[in-house]
Amino acid sequence: MADKKKIELYSPEYYAYCGLGGILSCGLTHTAVTPVDLLKCRKQVGIKTSFGEIMAKEGVRGLTLGWAPTMVGYSLQGLFKFGLYEVFKHTFMEAAGPENAVAYKDLLWLGASASAEVIADVALCPWEAVKVRIQTSNPEKRTFPTTLREGMPRIVSNEGIGGLYKGLAPLWGRQVPYTMMKFWAFERTVEMFYKYVMPRPKAECSKVEQLGVTAASGYIAGIFCAVVSHPADSVISKLNQYETSPGIGAILSELGPAGIWRGLGLRIFMVGTLTCLQWFIYDSFKVSVGFPSAGGAAPAPAPVKKANN
Repeated sequence: MADKKKIELYSPEYYAYCGLGGILSCGLTHTAVTPVDLLKCRKQVGIKTSFGEIMAKEGVRGLTLGWAPTMVGYSLQGLFKFGLYEVFKHTFMEAAGPENAVAYKDLLWLGASASAEVIADVALCPWEAVKVRIQTSNPEKRTFPTTLREGMPRIVSNEGIGGLYKGLAPLWGRQVPYTMMKFWAFERTVEMFYKYVMPRPKAECSKVEQLGVTAASGYIAGIFCAVVSHPADSVISKLNQYETSPGIGAILSELGPAGIWRGLGLRIFMVGTLTCLQWFIYDSFKVSVGFPSAGGAAPAPAPVKKANN
């Protein structure tokens, strides 16, 4: 591990380590829940199935469809989501000044998370397109490859590079509110835990206690994330099912008011678990390299020593 004394808070090295923590947190967790994501995506596009049916017809391998683009895409997303959130959060608070940073912290958290996610989604979008196409291709009449190495060239060959990015707008519609809620709800929940639940201030709690607060706050934040982003997630799943996009309006009409909420229960379970694990992995990594755990008041950077004249 890195020498804890040599990594200053808010230095380029600090942000690089936060990005690495984001890769581990998002890449590992999203890949681990691929079977749940597969079932959720198929339900969203109207393919009635279950884990048992997938196992019977496609074998164990059928439950892992889409794992490769999931791992690559969400690792890249995690790099920018967590790394840039730390950059924007500190930059915005420094620009606001001490008093405004406290008075308007909610807006600053929301702005930092939204800014980070807009960039993160550009990195995620091509891989998400391949993942969804693999997972929602009808297993009875499969017309799309089942692997990343075949799937991405197929989309580019048939639809051009634009085919990988046609879902970017609805992806922003899903991920930006999701991430704003993910970080804001997490930050707020951590504050509430230390204010009303924990017997001691954060600085006096052990690392194990702090990580426990992180996990609980992450799951609570994940529930809110799932609800606010589910309609857009349903649109993305349906949109990427088609080679020629019928347009978002047509997709919404096809799904109907009830259809956009199909699969919400599974998504709450998946996203709640994901968000809990992501924050726990991210915070555990930060603590392991000597950084403070996430949430609560941000520590001040180390003072710069001035040379004597």
